[in-house]
Amino acid sequence: MTAPGFRGVGTSPVKRAFKYRFYPNDAQAAELSRTFGCVRKVYNLALAVRSRAWETGRERVGYQQTSALLTAWKQTEDLAFLAEVSSVPLQQTLRHLQAAFVNFWQGRAKHPRFKTKRDSRASAEYTRSAFRYAEGRLTLAKMAEPLDIVWSRPLPAGTTPSTVTVSRDPAGRWFVSLLCEDFPSAMPPATNAIGLDVGLTALVTLSTGEKIRNPRHERRDRERLTRAQRALSRKEKGSKNREKSRIRVARIHTRIADRRRDHLHKLTTRLVRENQTLVIEDLAVRDMLGNRRLARALGDAGWREFRRMLEYKAAWYGRRLIVVDRWFPSTRLCSACGALAGTVPLDIRTWTCVACGTTHDRDENAAINLLAAGLAVTACGAGVRPQRESSSRPGRSVVKQETPPVRVGTPSRQGGAEVTR
Repeated sequence: MTAPGFRGVGTSPVKRAFKYRFYPNDAQAAELSRTFGCVRKVYNLALAVRSRAWETGRERVGYQQTSALLTAWKQTEDLAFLAEVSSVPLQQTLRHLQAAFVNFWQGRAKHPRFKTKRDSRASAEYTRSAFRYAEGRLTLAKMAEPLDIVWSRPLPAGTTPSTVTVSRDPAGRWFVSLLCEDFPSAMPPATNAIGLDVGLTALVTLSTGEKIRNPRHERRDRERLTRAQRALSRKEKGSKNREKSRIRVARIHTRIADRRRDHLHKLTTRLVRENQTLVIEDLAVRDMLGNRRLARALGDAGWREFRRMLEYKAAWYGRRLIVVDRWFPSTRLCSACGALAGTVPLDIRTWTCVACGTTHDRDENAAINLLAAGLAVTACGAGVRPQRESSSRPGRSVVKQETPPVRVGTPSRQGGAEVTR
């Protein structure tokens, strides 16, 4: 869920996706499964055409050309089945492929990859011409009956979804996501400013000294997951028993992911509600996941999802999120006197400043320094819009644009203590 163009609570609508679980009947499940397969087929065909055109003649094939090819594919004997499903999801997957190439060309993502039947999430997107929504009943194209949706929360009053995305997760659960315009409810006024330091022992340490523990959802279910994975590995490939074992493994993974997401939603909502200004560090999580010793714990902590939630919730509710340069020495800088210490290894949780003798808790000291750095940059007039994690090139981070007074000392990039904290 994102909030493009938000200019303040109650003054301009934002785009919000409302996701619900639903239970299709046999006919609807068969129709959606066929649609998922056709969407995957069209995506792969278009990707192959575009890749081949570039490899052979350095020619860029765009959406318009692939859309014309789709019409031709439907008229062939081998691909005539593409005409049996709604054409809208097929056109939408071509638009998604175009967006993927744009992100690749602009350096925001890797080259698009081919989709397989075992992809983690099968989905199809319908625009307004391919669905009917009225009085809480949603009917998709090519279907005679509305979907049996569990309306766990109401849609915004008087709104009509602009797009509907139907998906099925690896555990076999069906979901529908409705994209609507909404005015987020105003949160209580707040003037507090807070620094946030993420970690593994404590998921988040606040500059106030509060530590929010890391639930370690994956570790709690690790033994159960290991048994299920071992059972899966012993099943014959292609057998029904193997498919049953695969679903068991997928259900454990979804249970872990659901609990992690729920915890992060509650935590980020609380932080945004209580504080007007939040300061975080621009960690290179993708690079850190390359550390074999820490990758599993980092993935379980969900740092990237934590930041993503903070970004869009701060935009929705008119809060300010400041992202501090990842090279700022928040851990090694004494928050009492400003002296810069040497390298502080990960196993050292407290350290004493040699200049003033103050003993610091590693994470709390980092949170205090992040808050001070963020407020200093704001006072100097730097931009404060959230920066995407992938923007690791020089000059992209907020604090990098304003060297004084944030850069205290001349931290070396060779130590690595600030990156792997």
